[in-house]
Amino acid sequence: MTQDEYHAALPGHADFALPATPPPKPLNGNRPGRRRPALPATEVHPPAQLEAAPPEAAAPAPARPEPGDPEPARGADPIDVWDRRVAGGLAFLRRRLAGAYEVDDFGFDPELNDAVFQPMLKVLYRDWFRTEVFGIENVPDTGGGLVVGNHSGTLALDALMLTVALRDQHPKDRHLRLLGADLVFRLPVLSELARKAGATVACNPDAERLMSHGELVGVFPEGFKGIGKRFSERYKLQRFGRGGFVSAALRTGTPIVPVAIVGAEEIYPILADLKPLARLLGMPYFPVTPTFPWLGPLGLVPLPSKWLIEFCPPIPTAHLTEYADDPMVVFNLADQVRETIQATLHSLLEKRPDPFGL
Repeated sequence: MTQDEYHAALPGHADFALPATPPPKPLNGNRPGRRRPALPATEVHPPAQLEAAPPEAAAPAPARPEPGDPEPARGADPIDVWDRRVAGGLAFLRRRLAGAYEVDDFGFDPELNDAVFQPMLKVLYRDWFRTEVFGIENVPDTGGGLVVGNHSGTLALDALMLTVALRDQHPKDRHLRLLGADLVFRLPVLSELARKAGATVACNPDAERLMSHGELVGVFPEGFKGIGKRFSERYKLQRFGRGGFVSAALRTGTPIVPVAIVGAEEIYPILADLKPLARLLGMPYFPVTPTFPWLGPLGLVPLPSKWLIEFCPPIPTAHLTEYADDPMVVFNLADQVRETIQATLHSLLEKRPDPFGL
């Protein structure tokens, strides 16, 4: 009896019929129930066809990044600008807390000035006052110098904007060491901030010492008479005093650079001066402006006038050092500086017909 006849003789042979051929063996060790599906016919290429494929059929190479394009991420996102700023700020705070910074004999802190004071002042300088600077090439690149300017504006913002102009526009990013009135250094907080920013008391010994060490020194001979004058007297220079700044320049042989500043007269126009209240508070003047004291703290916001600053050609003094104590030479030089600044103010006012224009 054959195998087929034997199975046919069994009862219910139709339900228990065995397949004619055995099932295929699993591939690559897979179990029969998890057989890998066959690839589509379009994805199967014989080796000869792959070798004969033209170069155009190959996948295009990734484009080379152009300069300025962000680098592709390789496991981590690139550090952005804000991350670097935060890291720099934390490093700055760590140095400040550890005392790892330097100040000079006058208390000037260059790092604090460049990291904190100057960025804050630049907001007013560039965005609010829209300052334009002329004649920056007249300021020497190296060595000492005496920068003499007109003073106005109720608050001494013109002195601060002058420091920003030199730090921002000069090719050597020079610092300006301001000479301040005694009142500034009698106030607890303001005195410390002024010294950190590079200011010192307006006296000849300090000025001569700074210029002898190659520093630029800024002085405003009008003093409180300039910043406290009324709006009706705007851009009219007040008396320059006894010309002590000229004596300091002569003794050190440093050049004098006159500078004219237009724009400060309009930021807080003084309409009146309450002298009794000023004496009561120990102040040189108590201004009444269109916004102060009527608007309270908002009255301290300066009006957005257009500023022009021009540095005039320097006046050499190296050949006049022996005349430092001659009152006639000192007076003539002081008068020459005053006339230069006054004439430059008139020319700048012609360039700026609208005090609040662009």
